[in-house]
Amino acid sequence: MIRPKNQENGLHFTSFCRLLGLVLCSNALIVYVALDSLRLAVVTTLACSLLLQACYFGSVLFLIWQSSRARGTRHRGQHADGSRKARVSVV
Repeated sequence: MIRPKNQENGLHFTSFCRLLGLVLCSNALIVYVALDSLRLAVVTTLACSLLLQACYFGSVLFLIWQSSRARGTRHRGQHADGSRKARVSVV
């Protein structure tokens, strides 16, 4: 597949949506065939959807954490130029 030069590597949104739909539909079909219950198929598909969303959110947090470690985290209260914030107590 030829990609434009300005496009980054990674999973595109349309590919992600297709893959997500494929996983959820196959999950619903397998549960329905195995248990012969439409109600359980819907419930497990919703549970699978929530699990996939939680995993996606966790992976985004992991990537943010990983990139901040790679850049070298600054100490709390310290600016990029090395100066410190003035601490002001609020009464």
